[in-house]
Amino acid sequence: MRYQFKFRPYRRKFVRSLTTNHGNWDIREGIILSLTDETLKVGWGEIAPISWFGSETLEQALDFCRQLPAEITDDTIFSIPDELPACQFGFESAWESGVGSGEWGSELFSMPNAPCPMPHAQAFSALLPSGEAALNQWETLWQRGYRTFKWKIGVDAIAHELEIFESLIHTLPASTKLRLDANGGLSYEEANLWLWTCDNLKANPKIPLEIEFIEQPLPVEQFQGMLELSLSYETAIALDESVATLGQLAACHQQGWRGIFVIKPGIVGSPSRLRKFCHQHQIDAVFSSVFETAIARQAALQLAAELSRNNRAIGFGIDHFFEQEDTWLQSLWNDL
Repeated sequence: MRYQFKFRPYRRKFVRSLTTNHGNWDIREGIILSLTDETLKVGWGEIAPISWFGSETLEQALDFCRQLPAEITDDTIFSIPDELPACQFGFESAWESGVGSGEWGSELFSMPNAPCPMPHAQAFSALLPSGEAALNQWETLWQRGYRTFKWKIGVDAIAHELEIFESLIHTLPASTKLRLDANGGLSYEEANLWLWTCDNLKANPKIPLEIEFIEQPLPVEQFQGMLELSLSYETAIALDESVATLGQLAACHQQGWRGIFVIKPGIVGSPSRLRKFCHQHQIDAVFSSVFETAIARQAALQLAAELSRNNRAIGFGIDHFFEQEDTWLQSLWNDL
């Protein structure tokens, strides 16, 4: 099958800077693409790389798109190299959404603001701002229906963050689930302290909220340290940066990781290969956003609906980091 291929880059400014151990992130950049088949059926996709997380750079993705002809084939889509995982996701999800004739159908996407498969806020984990700002924002998100929150750690001095954490756990309602995300920013000693603190909370009946897991406490190269820590404490550890791509996901599983895997569909790579891996190994996966638009988000949520096993909230509660996107996205859509 042959498809007419078009693409256009975009830039979206965050309402407030997203601060993590990797630094401040102010503008989300990516690429919207379309594939039109011989019957004029259109599929839409999005390439939303995060190079510092393990994907290709935006420039590498743009270079790949620029070197493609105006007409491409199935072979083009399914032979994108593993060094371009965000491109793999963008092209293959566009193929699935509108023009592909494969098992996963072609009716998953019709408009950029189409309803997502898991729309209720309780199915989502909301991202809190780092630092003390979390103490002021959780209530607004709670009123919107969120019951699971993620808070960034490893951003400030650990003593200060532990003080904020102490305030946060005494402020959040009893039925809350809280995730702590270090983005690989802790030392082995700091990770031990956080895990010890969380284990003590679990043993304290006066604090009934649940610390669900600590996400990526150590840098990617310290996999064995995280494996050791996962066996030493009751508080669960989830891998994130360590499993950013399918290759990393398979490698960590092969090395013995049987804990939680945080999967970011937008940068992990091929959706069809991800499905195959998850069905084969039945991993405990938490699906998470890469701050994509509604185009990639719907494809990602479709994967989450298919592949989530343990009823964990998915990490797509990030709308409050952007202005309303409908008009902006529709304009971009019309320009393609």
